[in-house]
Amino acid sequence: MSDISAYGIAATLPRGWDGQIFKRQEDPGAPASDQPTTAAEGQPAGDGTEQPVAHLANFALPAGRGDYGSGAVERMGAADILVCLLEFDREAAGTALFSHRRVPRFGINDFAPHTMQRAIAGMCGAQSFFAEGGRAFCVYVVLGSYRLRAPLVPPVNRLLASVRIEPA
Repeated sequence: MSDISAYGIAATLPRGWDGQIFKRQEDPGAPASDQPTTAAEGQPAGDGTEQPVAHLANFALPAGRGDYGSGAVERMGAADILVCLLEFDREAAGTALFSHRRVPRFGINDFAPHTMQRAIAGMCGAQSFFAEGGRAFCVYVVLGSYRLRAPLVPPVNRLLASVRIEPA
């Protein structure tokens, strides 16, 4: 097990897991219309958010991933898990979308193929929004196999139980 921590987000990764917590930086040379922005309710727009993003996986994460794991999900095998934790604008923490007040846990029935950002045969996803310490987050989880979700969900929940978020 190893700890990963940045930007007030921390987690304990099980042996063999990979992880990164990062922020996409605004490109100062880009025209204003090309800058990442956030929309109503803190939703990220464009290719990425300037808020912290954590990618945690039980496989080696490739470089060049999208905020919700594009670039990684296409490489996942049936037993693979990808957890994406995305922070939204702090103002969103008080909205109805983020009314859940702790890092969520998932049941096997929370996962479905139609929950994927982009449908990939055999895979499934789940998503939940929450606020903790005055900060707003989305956790998006992809499992490499819908059929194998029963044994894949407990490691997801153990990982989520290890997530620590510092107050705003």
